Amino acid sequence: MSRVLIIGAGGVSRVCTYKCAQHPDVFSAIMVASRTKSKCDQIAADIAKDIGRDDIETAAIDAEDVPALVALIRSFKPDLVIHLALPYQDLTIMDACLEAGVHYLDTANYEPKDEAKFEYSWQWAYQDRFKEKGLLAILGCGFDPGVTGVFTAYAAKHHFDEIHYLDIVDCNGGDHGKAFATNFNPEINIREITQKGRYYENGKWIETEPFEYRKELNYPNIGERSSYLLYHEELESLVKNYPTIKRARFWMTFGDEYLTHLRVIQNIGMAGIEPINYQGQEIVPLQFLKAVLPDPGDLGENYSGETSIGCRIKGIKDGKEKTYYIWNNCSHQAAYDETGAQGVSYTTGVPAMIGAMMLLTGKWGGTGVKNVEEFNPDPFLEKLNEYGLAWHEKVNVDLEL
Repeated sequence: MSRVLIIGAGGVSRVCTYKCAQHPDVFSAIMVASRTKSKCDQIAADIAKDIGRDDIETAAIDAEDVPALVALIRSFKPDLVIHLALPYQDLTIMDACLEAGVHYLDTANYEPKDEAKFEYSWQWAYQDRFKEKGLLAILGCGFDPGVTGVFTAYAAKHHFDEIHYLDIVDCNGGDHGKAFATNFNPEINIREITQKGRYYENGKWIETEPFEYRKELNYPNIGERSSYLLYHEELESLVKNYPTIKRARFWMTFGDEYLTHLRVIQNIGMAGIEPINYQGQEIVPLQFLKAVLPDPGDLGENYSGETSIGCRIKGIKDGKEKTYYIWNNCSHQAAYDETGAQGVSYTTGVPAMIGAMMLLTGKWGGTGVKNVEEFNPDPFLEKLNEYGLAWHEKVNVDLEL
């Protein structure tokens, strides 16, 4: 019986709150807090209608206001804060958790507002402070990062003596019917995919131009899709925690129409993150663009198709070369039918709930700052199968990479 404070009220928060509400034996008290309290109230009302649980509390909070966060945490007295708002706010929420004495979990690593850059160094620097307080901070407990790290840990535990090559492959094979839309916060999404790519090889990080490398990969139930090499944060922690890795890459699918729209957005300056003066007022072009693009939370109702995300791994077992593919496919429609959110939100929100469950039930423990691959993958993957994201595996297959 535990209390959780969920910060954020977007699609991921909606899914995570729904899934927590389904397990009152673990999540006995839940509060959802966001800058816009009406969004929290809507999530609570929908859960009361759909699940019959009418005890979800809500609050208004500015996640960058540490004193206000500390006051809210001390008032509600949660055992864990689940941060599902913006990655800009990781550090302020971690500061508040330290001051108030509660555990912390997030789904994306910190990135500063004024630079399209994300890395774990800022959060890893909190290691000693969380240890001294006897607290645990779990980083990157969504799908990618998150489940992809757990998949890798599972492969290392059960299938390999050494992992040598890791390729994380992420395909959204769905169709939302919009000319252009992002599947999660447009500001974060566009910042991430338009920065330069990176991959790890032979002890070095190699930088690439955005969308420089493309491969045609086949995804289960979806088929062949154009997949592009990007940088993604879990690569940084995985090569640190699995030093036998010789090469680690991340691939994501994009359609030609999406890339055409993206090029136009960049060419006309709407992807900019530097403030400009417009009629005497400072605005950030990308933040303005976010305001006029479709809300990712509204895409679910007409979203068809599915996502497919997994790890394709090559390494050594018992002195012999071995390949291994582990993945999940998620139906957008099934996700919407259960939670009112599309598949991309579902694949992030469910693992966040399971990670919280792992901590609160003692399956994952310790103190300090840890990435998900540092824990036992088995109980997590058992619950992933049980709670809506069944995973599959194949051994000694063509990885296409």
